[in-house]
Amino acid sequence: MAGLILRRDIDEVRSRINLGDVVGEYVTLKSAGVGSMKGLCPFHDERSPSFHVRPQVGYYHCFGCGEGGDVFTFLQKMDHVSFSEAVERMAARIGFELHYEDGGAPSDYSSRARLLAANDAAREFFIEQLMTPEAEIGRRFLGERGFDASAAQRFGVGFAPKGWDILGKHLRGKGFTADELTAAGLTSAGEKGSYDRFRGRLIWPIRDQTGQTVGFGARRLLDDDKGPKYLNTPETLVYHKSQVLYGLDLAKRDIARSHQVVIVEGYTDVMACHLAGVTTAVATCGTSFGVDHIKVMRRVLSDDTAGLGEVIFTFDPDAAGQKAVLRAFSEEHRFAAQTYVAVAPDGLDPCDLRLGRGDDAVRRLVTGKKPMFEFVIKQRLSTFDLNTVEGRVAALRAAAPVVADIRDPSIRPGYARELARLLGMDLGEVGRAVDAAGRSSEHAASRELESPRLAPAAEGGPASITSLEVAPPVAISLTSLPSTTATRLERDALMAMLQFPNSVGKDLLARGTAVAFSNGALAAVRDAVAMRLNSFDKPEWASIIQETVPDPVKTLVAQLAVAPVPERPERELDVYLQQVVLSLIERDLVRRKEELLGQFQRTDATSQPEEHRSLQRQLMQVEADRRALRE
Repeated sequence: MAGLILRRDIDEVRSRINLGDVVGEYVTLKSAGVGSMKGLCPFHDERSPSFHVRPQVGYYHCFGCGEGGDVFTFLQKMDHVSFSEAVERMAARIGFELHYEDGGAPSDYSSRARLLAANDAAREFFIEQLMTPEAEIGRRFLGERGFDASAAQRFGVGFAPKGWDILGKHLRGKGFTADELTAAGLTSAGEKGSYDRFRGRLIWPIRDQTGQTVGFGARRLLDDDKGPKYLNTPETLVYHKSQVLYGLDLAKRDIARSHQVVIVEGYTDVMACHLAGVTTAVATCGTSFGVDHIKVMRRVLSDDTAGLGEVIFTFDPDAAGQKAVLRAFSEEHRFAAQTYVAVAPDGLDPCDLRLGRGDDAVRRLVTGKKPMFEFVIKQRLSTFDLNTVEGRVAALRAAAPVVADIRDPSIRPGYARELARLLGMDLGEVGRAVDAAGRSSEHAASRELESPRLAPAAEGGPASITSLEVAPPVAISLTSLPSTTATRLERDALMAMLQFPNSVGKDLLARGTAVAFSNGALAAVRDAVAMRLNSFDKPEWASIIQETVPDPVKTLVAQLAVAPVPERPERELDVYLQQVVLSLIERDLVRRKEELLGQFQRTDATSQPEEHRSLQRQLMQVEADRRALRE
């Protein structure tokens, strides 16, 4: 049985390890002042870095999710290892000999460490086999794709011999058990006993971002091999294909330095890109690019709200490639960085492009990238007949949400103009479609908290909230609100109502809470203000509103009640407070006018005279209300 590590040895290892170096293998860290570093938290998904590391103190803490601890805690949480293994791993890192209580022995590592050791031994075996006569077919495969011996060595490419159990026998001779080899995905159990998973194939080691071999990718070479073209390690304790990016261990430093990552489709594409000088290339391993890959990539890219990075996807222009682009686009919003698509001429992948046209062609492929939004817009339009009115209208409906989803407000109008040009339609019409799509998107996002609905007031009594749909009951804060113009106006108006109700006045409070809101959480606060309007002049006004709203919104009310409003002299402050509520009311009148105008234009004066005159009267009343509001 393994002994306990002596406390003094644990403390000694902790004192010698630079926590910043260890964390930096998983997270790109930046200076955050004297003795402090920060980056995107590896324990929760965030847009702005709140994960702080103090190497001199040997401690980390995330102000977003509350995770914190020392180097051993970090490794336990990141790699799911025991405390003893974390200490042993760090001791091995610095070459320190550990001692155990009562003369006990080392833990002989955990199951995870044993699998990693088996993978590393297999990696060495495969590399050795690439030099054997049997591997000639593998060396020829590499040579035909422009990879020489030094390239194979750089990427650790190896060869799995064709025999039934050659690797298994070799590793069992090194002390690994049959169960360990099966658990590592190196061998499989059959009716005739254990056999090698990879046979007669070219082998690429798949390493995590710390450089440890967690699995393998194997390419079919022989005609009598009836297996898939590429065969990867199955899911194991150490290999999770949805979280691994091939080449990340080689690319991570250049990714962090250049704030750029290039996503390619295969192992040879990664090799071709790196050899051509595009050293930020990585690839998925037998699966599409997904959410877990994005989380890993954002931490390395240091992808914060500044949005300075570039994520470049390279895909084939065939149908499968088009689908891959659309899958990537569906997750594009998870990046703060700008996303691009690079498609090589003649549909060549980076490997074939380098082979046929040289290293410079691969570099031009990356520098000639196109914004993903442009690519997707054109793809959407290609499915419609733009020579007909119906086709153009349908195409506009399909493409407008793409433009509306562009995060950078400075480039959104340019894409609206480009969409109008491609469709041959009026820019105003396209702009309205984009705005409508944006409102729909924002409304859908705000549905994580449905707006409560007021029940009809009981006779002589106040209205009440009868139902509230909450999708999960998570507290909502100011920082979680969308940063749209509409949401900001609603937020600022509610801040005025909650902090200075007497300056706003009861009449404006009533009118301001009668308008439509685009954000569900803020609408819940609006309805609470409307319900408790008679208490607006009480000192505990904000507390009354906080008690009225549903639990997920209570934090939001507390923040609205204390958030700073623009600093102004007292008289000008009153003007601002009233003006921001008036702007909210006017926005609702403009919305109402647009709705009425659309109905009016669709109503035939000859066949529907009464409805036509009614709409005309309503339009005149709305315009009169707007004029009165300005006065």
